[in-house]
Amino acid sequence: MARASRHAAWEFWGTELKRRREEARLTQEDLGHRVFVSGGYISQLEQASRRPQLDVAVRIDGVLQTDGFFERTWRQLIDDQRYPDYFAAAAELERLATKICDCEALIAPGLLQTAAYARALLLAGNPLATDEYIEDKIRARLDRAVILKDGTGPTYWAVMHEGLLRVPVGGPVVMAEQLEHIARLARERKMLVQVVPFAAGAYPIMGKMLTLMEFDDAPPTVYTEGVYSGNLLDNPAVVKRVQEGYDLLRAAALSPEASRALIESAAEDFRRCVSTT
Repeated sequence: MARASRHAAWEFWGTELKRRREEARLTQEDLGHRVFVSGGYISQLEQASRRPQLDVAVRIDGVLQTDGFFERTWRQLIDDQRYPDYFAAAAELERLATKICDCEALIAPGLLQTAAYARALLLAGNPLATDEYIEDKIRARLDRAVILKDGTGPTYWAVMHEGLLRVPVGGPVVMAEQLEHIARLARERKMLVQVVPFAAGAYPIMGKMLTLMEFDDAPPTVYTEGVYSGNLLDNPAVVKRVQEGYDLLRAAALSPEASRALIESAAEDFRRCVSTT
């Protein structure tokens, strides 16, 4: 589905939501309260400036008694099966964001992963999957990274822990290539990267994975991910707390220059492992 026609379809989804909400004599705040999101979130859905998560669509059907309409149309619109249901809406938002801030502890952010690194992660979690399945998921992950190659893409900032630089995902060759890829993107000013060193000890947002996204025409949102689950958070108070935590995280990390040097040093360590075997 072309991007323009997809957006028009989401506009229809939002128009139907507004029409059926008003028929039920509910305000945006009323509906938001009943489906466990904010009234502002419902407003964004009705204006097609934000895509809902599947569980929200299901709860809307329940509240408005629409016999599964919003779930069915959601599944038709989020028709890219390369992404799990819980991540599909976040992947759509990535393409619309003007700024993306990632936080990772032990795994390179998806937007930064090389094909070999992604393959190692996917095989670890899906040891019996077909080659076709694995390759489809790799292509989907690499396709997301296109936004970093385009000068019109979002500002991208990644903060990661030093542990990420040391876990040999896929072996030393794969890790060397992965770290060199991140360092190259930083050198080419496609992104800003910072590393929280082991010496920092406890640090803000410790052990959490999250992505902050900002937009031209919509409030910021936060995506967090657990085990086969994900959440888009748009409550202003929650987003503000996450932003404050991310600021503290950046303060605890090494400077971008020192971080890149550490990443390059770790890549060299993996290269030496290869040369001595």
